[in-house]
Amino acid sequence: MENLEKKDILLIGAGPMAISYAQLLQGMKFSFVVVGRGEESAKIFHDNTNIKVKTGGIDKWLSENKIYPKYAIVAVTGTQLGNVARTLIKYGFKNILLEKPGGIDNKDIKKVAEVAKEAGSKVLLGYNRRFYASTLKAKEIIEEDGGVNSYYFEFTEWPHTIVPLPKDPEIKKRWILHNSTHVIDMAFYLGGTPEEIQSYSRGKFDWHPNGTIFTGAGVSKNGALFSYHSNWDAPGRWGVEILTQNHRLIFRPLEKLQIQKLRSVAIEEVKIDDQIDIDFKPGLYRQVEAFLNGDISKFIDIHQQAARLEIFDVICKGGHLSVS
Repeated sequence: MENLEKKDILLIGAGPMAISYAQLLQGMKFSFVVVGRGEESAKIFHDNTNIKVKTGGIDKWLSENKIYPKYAIVAVTGTQLGNVARTLIKYGFKNILLEKPGGIDNKDIKKVAEVAKEAGSKVLLGYNRRFYASTLKAKEIIEEDGGVNSYYFEFTEWPHTIVPLPKDPEIKKRWILHNSTHVIDMAFYLGGTPEEIQSYSRGKFDWHPNGTIFTGAGVSKNGALFSYHSNWDAPGRWGVEILTQNHRLIFRPLEKLQIQKLRSVAIEEVKIDDQIDIDFKPGLYRQVEAFLNGDISKFIDIHQQAARLEIFDVICKGGHLSVS
């Protein structure tokens, strides 16, 4: 990792995700600046990290300072992701780690992609499950086995935990984009991005009118067949299963990896070096390390995110899509 100068990292946000980033950066022995908006969240942040937040928002902080850090990590609430990202790009930031999904909705995300392209800024999405120890180990096994034949995933959500959350209704309305894409992204990352998909959606909640039951299937760009099932009206949990010619790789929970070998019904847990995922929010250490090192190989950037928004829409609303 390059030698970072003091205060060479700007962390925007003071909520739970920002606290996780701050605790990680403290553990990595980095010095950084934290910018937030309100006093209440700043106090909670300080209570958890012993770090003072520069309050008043990012526009105020940028206007009051002339020298900016080289790296920016955006961990604000989902309604502000796009606005903050575009503001940073406007002020010349070239290296931005932006929390998923990159904006409040499709229009917002595409605006970030457009501005980033015009400015030549690198905006990477914080899908930290790509950096789990379980994911890294699975990638090794997949490569040894010659690739993925098929895969399956489930992104069932629990309404009884979502309804009480103090989240903006616009975020809950787009819960698949703002939350379920964590597991969807992980499945696509391991199994392959869809080339064609047929989806079905049924039901609705007051807070999520675009469905409660989601099923579908398709073929990935690398030729792997896939399917998924998500029923928010019934018991369930997140899960991903990747099938190769020799193994079934099972992520349930996603932080752990189990394996079923060819010609066997036994399911065994795979030993992984996941101490970093125990010490910090899982996946975050390796994600930030890769970001600061300029290693973009495991990331999806804002342009790739914008390009696959149609896939998320089809999963949410149902229909058929052929991806060019």
